[in-house]
Amino acid sequence: MSDEKKTWLSWARRIQAISQSGLAYCADPFDRERYEQLAGLAAEIVAEHTDKAVHEATLRDAFIEQIGYGTPKVGVRAAIIEDGKLLLVREVLDGRWAMPGGWADVGESAAQMVVREAREEAGVEIRASRLVGVWSTHQQHVEVDFYHHYKFIFLCERVGGQLATGLETSDVRFFGFDELPELSPGRNSLQHIEHARRAWLDPTLPVYFDAAE
Repeated sequence: MSDEKKTWLSWARRIQAISQSGLAYCADPFDRERYEQLAGLAAEIVAEHTDKAVHEATLRDAFIEQIGYGTPKVGVRAAIIEDGKLLLVREVLDGRWAMPGGWADVGESAAQMVVREAREEAGVEIRASRLVGVWSTHQQHVEVDFYHHYKFIFLCERVGGQLATGLETSDVRFFGFDELPELSPGRNSLQHIEHARRAWLDPTLPVYFDAAE
């Protein structure tokens, strides 16, 4: 992510989070109007710096619909490596490839979620054996993804099942690390995959997390 993009996206995220938290706790109708105006300002910033495929008013409505205290979302990905090859699924939405995973659901731990996602997207039963790392998309993401989220990547072992596509995937294959297809950048990156490979090769490798700076 370029410094310029990181700056305006960070501003928009912070304004939207303030708006969301304000709307969750304010009682005064005038304050509510002000917080809704902040949501509109965040939408205006995003619309101005993107291809405007999503209309500004649609963004504003989506931001206002977010309820509760503004906090990052959580996503999970499964690094399943066998014979030096990584399991990837082809995403229906963009036709590109990713490690199985998705948004975490309420009521499931991150490890439970990654097991379910692998089953639904790739047809395999897995065991989450190790946490590879936790990435903040605020620091790591290379494309515009408005909502700030944390990505948990687990090293996983296949314990059953057969490769099969799901509702959100159109293909499932193992790839060598030197023959990776085009990745879905909103879902995973070469950095994520390289760190998973290193964790697979070295059981003593520390869990990754973004620096505090």
